Amino acid sequence: MNIESSLTDNLDSVFGETVFTQQFTVDEMETLWISPENLILILSHLKNTAKPAYKLLYDLCAIDERTHAKTTGSVNAHDFTIVYHLLSFERNKFLRIKVALQGEYPSLPSISSLWSNANWYEREVYDMFGIKFHGHPNLRRILMPLTWEGHPLRKEHPARATEMGPFRLWDEKEDREQEALQFKPEDWGLKRRSEDADFMFLNLGPQHPGTHGVLRIILQLDGEDIVDAIPDIGFHHRGAEKMGERQSWHTYIPYTDRVDYLGGVMNNLAYLLAVEKLAGINVPERVKVIRIMLCEFFRIASHLVWYGTFAQDLGQLSPVFYMFTDREKIFDIVEAICGGRMHPNWFRIGGVAQDLPKGWDTLVADFVAYFPKQLTEYHNMVMRNSIFKARTVGIGIYSVEEAIEWGVTGPGLRACGMDWDFRKKQPYSGYENFDFEIPTAQNGDCFDRAVVRVEEMRQSLKIIDQCLKNMPEGNYKSDHPLTTPPLKKNTMQDIETLITHFLNVSWGPVIPPGEAMSCIEATKGANSYYLTSDGNTSAYRVRIRTPSFPHMQMLPYISKGYTVADLLSILGGMDYVLADIDR
Repeated sequence: MNIESSLTDNLDSVFGETVFTQQFTVDEMETLWISPENLILILSHLKNTAKPAYKLLYDLCAIDERTHAKTTGSVNAHDFTIVYHLLSFERNKFLRIKVALQGEYPSLPSISSLWSNANWYEREVYDMFGIKFHGHPNLRRILMPLTWEGHPLRKEHPARATEMGPFRLWDEKEDREQEALQFKPEDWGLKRRSEDADFMFLNLGPQHPGTHGVLRIILQLDGEDIVDAIPDIGFHHRGAEKMGERQSWHTYIPYTDRVDYLGGVMNNLAYLLAVEKLAGINVPERVKVIRIMLCEFFRIASHLVWYGTFAQDLGQLSPVFYMFTDREKIFDIVEAICGGRMHPNWFRIGGVAQDLPKGWDTLVADFVAYFPKQLTEYHNMVMRNSIFKARTVGIGIYSVEEAIEWGVTGPGLRACGMDWDFRKKQPYSGYENFDFEIPTAQNGDCFDRAVVRVEEMRQSLKIIDQCLKNMPEGNYKSDHPLTTPPLKKNTMQDIETLITHFLNVSWGPVIPPGEAMSCIEATKGANSYYLTSDGNTSAYRVRIRTPSFPHMQMLPYISKGYTVADLLSILGGMDYVLADIDR
């Protein structure tokens, strides 16, 4: 009996045959529709009782179905869908749970008591859609300002500034906005004083070198000790998911570059894998290897930024200059291949923009030979530094169980001793053909998170070397008609290809109706795109699951009891990007 049938049989035996309706999706992920009344019971069973269990709440999002042109597989027509993506590590399987909601501003039970990381996800759905979760401890906006009117991901909300009137900031509005920014501890259940002392409330950010971007953290302090911390995010929110509904399938690719803006083409890959699932596109082996090589270059480049700035946060000023110099060497290779550096926007639906240029192998071989000794030097400079160790060992500790509860993925999870890496566990783009190790550590502190990332750079270099030595021959783009654009030489040979070229470039490809989710091991953890198509030239719904969002949500939990100086170690060891949090 396969896992899927055993799961549905188990739910049948516990709750009865009518408790769920099964839906078949393009990505072949097990998808079940349940009613709001059964939500808590079923999710609690899946997390705590089912064998094996679905311990990780991977993502939680909503879809406004009111203008959806195609049926979604549910029993009845409805207005909104809440989608829960769960992951079972033992099964190595995702599970998609859907709940259909009726009404203009519906509500359903909160699952924040089941999973700690559901708190922010439910606040995001409320902020973007106006859907309420009864039982949530503090349901309020999270990405938009408190004074914002409307809910941006609802279909009636405008998608372009040209659809709105000119912005005006009159005195009363300015006063109202300033008032909304005032932090009131009582709104968060925080006390202003203890039995023997008054607490101090301190703004760390939104402009502070240690926040690595526009992030505000309100600290409740007893002297230097952190009693509580409230992250205030959203300053960097640009509506990346809303943009996906207005851009064509291929003109949206450059927007993905700017989510984890240190991850470069890796953002493109997460998106394109989902598009290619929807369209039924199989890419050539050469494309797979080229994509992997570029992704691993960007993994090293991203880790170098983290490595240097982490050391800088803790008082070492030299490493960041050396490491950024090596990052520029990577960008030289990226520029030679793609034409761009930090945001090359080079991957395409079904392939890449062009073939590898002559001499690419020499550039890559030189870097593969050059970089190992640099890593050794950096290890001696940073990881063996006594001050660096003093400020990271035993700081910001969490266990595997706590990491899963809060939705931690990537190096943060592997630093607790769990060897979970989507490149190995659920290989994509041909990673199953590569020989590399999954670095882990044991203590789950800031130092071990650094240990994992440093070793990841060595493993990435190992993968790049295999790409260099085993680059397949063949096309750099699929011959599927929805690949954008078709090979130029073919447009001169037959009118059908010329028409396809014209339509795909001007309107964009028409992707068949359906839904699909891709998941990759990005630089900071698990990154995925959950795309819904209604058979149009743009997506009906784009959901971006980023690793930094749940990681930042965990900050208060792992920083209580430490000092303000320790908080900068915790932030640096987390390796987040604000655009990855806010999107």
